[in-house]
Amino acid sequence: MNAIVALCHFCELHGPRTLFCTEVLHSPLPQGAGSGDISGQNEQVEEEEGGIQMSSRIRSHSPAEGASADSSSPGPKKSDMCEASGCRSLAGGHPGYVSHDKETSIKYVSHQHPNHPQLFSIVRQACVRSLSCEVCPGREGPIFFGDEQHGFVFSHTFFIKDSLARGFQRWYSIITIMMDRIYLINSWPFLLGKIRGIIDELQGKALKVFEAEQFGCPQRAQRMNTAFTPFLHQRNGNAARSLTSLTNDENLWACLHTSFAWLLKACGSRLTEKLLEGAPTEDTLVQMEKLADLKEESEGWDGSEEEEKPLSQPDVVEGQELSKSSPETSLMPDCNSWNVAHRRLSVFRSLRHMRQVLGASAFRMLAWHVLMGNQVIWKARDMDLVQSAFDVLRTMLPIGCVRIIPYSDQYEEAYRCNFLGLSPHVQIPPHILSSEFAVLVEVRAATRSSLYPTLFDDEQSLNKYEFVVTSGSPVAADRVGPTILNKIEAALTNQNLSVDVVDQCLVCLKEEWMNKVKVLFKFTKVDSRPKEDTQKLLSILGAAEEDNVKLLKFWMTGLSKTYKSHLMSTVRSPTSSESRN
Repeated sequence: MNAIVALCHFCELHGPRTLFCTEVLHSPLPQGAGSGDISGQNEQVEEEEGGIQMSSRIRSHSPAEGASADSSSPGPKKSDMCEASGCRSLAGGHPGYVSHDKETSIKYVSHQHPNHPQLFSIVRQACVRSLSCEVCPGREGPIFFGDEQHGFVFSHTFFIKDSLARGFQRWYSIITIMMDRIYLINSWPFLLGKIRGIIDELQGKALKVFEAEQFGCPQRAQRMNTAFTPFLHQRNGNAARSLTSLTNDENLWACLHTSFAWLLKACGSRLTEKLLEGAPTEDTLVQMEKLADLKEESEGWDGSEEEEKPLSQPDVVEGQELSKSSPETSLMPDCNSWNVAHRRLSVFRSLRHMRQVLGASAFRMLAWHVLMGNQVIWKARDMDLVQSAFDVLRTMLPIGCVRIIPYSDQYEEAYRCNFLGLSPHVQIPPHILSSEFAVLVEVRAATRSSLYPTLFDDEQSLNKYEFVVTSGSPVAADRVGPTILNKIEAALTNQNLSVDVVDQCLVCLKEEWMNKVKVLFKFTKVDSRPKEDTQKLLSILGAAEEDNVKLLKFWMTGLSKTYKSHLMSTVRSPTSSESRN
């Protein structure tokens, strides 16, 4: 965690003072801070009493060389220091402490003041505010303050017992400073619990010393029997004692360094950044809706009352398919296991692969019909080949626009499916063959003269087929076509783009045009705008051409129910509220 943890003290002679601070260094130590280890200081500290626990990841402690009080680093002058070290943590010439986290190559450096002038100013200002104006009721407890310029501060003020102080206690605070306000606020519960544990341990040690001193020489009775002396004279003669004296702990600063370093390490490890991909796409929403519907259906099924559905009515769900075949046909792959491995090679791997196999003009005709929502019929003996063709072609459409019957023994109407696989012997009605709203791909055994050149090493299996693409409305070569089709072809012909990159291009293109569909749906179906305004909107969207308009209207059927219901509810709510008024 990129933050600074500091212990501050309110001196009766000099006001708020920074006693001890620990900062994080991600780069090599600055001049005046070394990394030499000192014998006897490499033991790992692990104390669970009082809430202090040092992680084993902090490997070693070593003094930061050259960080003495006589150095040129910023800090209060010697004349501003209490004679009895009340405003000083480390003795003059003490090098400070450094902890090395070998897993992350981060160093935790502790000394009385930050060496950097800007950091010194930020810590100094936070110290003054935490012990003067930014205090909670009762002057003891946590508080949050700060700004963008000077950083944000989590401060916890507390009292330490001192038999020689006014009121028998002195005022301290532990502050955590960082520039990330949200991170610091989210860390409030963690910091409060751990810092409260450090404070409890300090107060517990000081209380034992206080009770021992009071037992030996009660100060309250002594002060009542002492003649009145001017307040200033009493202050000058009673300089603040050091925190090590108040707690009777010579290793106090080393322990605080251990606790502060662990606090920074643990607080930085508990929160991690995650990449948020934004709102779900329409395909994601449709998939979620389909999964919810399937779950409801499965819960409603009763195993004892299952009935076989007629073979003449194969089930079709948007974005999903269920094959229609006889029991013998469904068992064919298992019965002919010797042919399975060979047949699996006869598949299309990608849109680019299909374009290379079918040819540019035939693929453009097929892709045009797919994007327009016309029925795409494949007649072949190889079911795996048909299935792979549909798996490839469906990537050009939103999931909500996909209705597949992968293999059937009879023709199915276009309203039931826009992708239909048929066995070669199935008769297709003549009006479908001549229709401009359907395209037929016949897979025949290739003659020797029609064999196309092998494009890939593993393509010999497809080399035995001949693909004939026909339609009642063939797409003219000079026809512009929908904009998205031209962009898809440009991506497929760009050999600098890998198959994975082309797949991502398809995702982006589909999302771009689904956003146009959403705008058109809101404009026409929800707001009921006139034709003239709709035409203006299509011009703004860059979709005024005939093919683009047909594509948008077909893709509108693929919008998720969630989006449609959300739009309708937002439109109805103002109307209902006005009617009530």
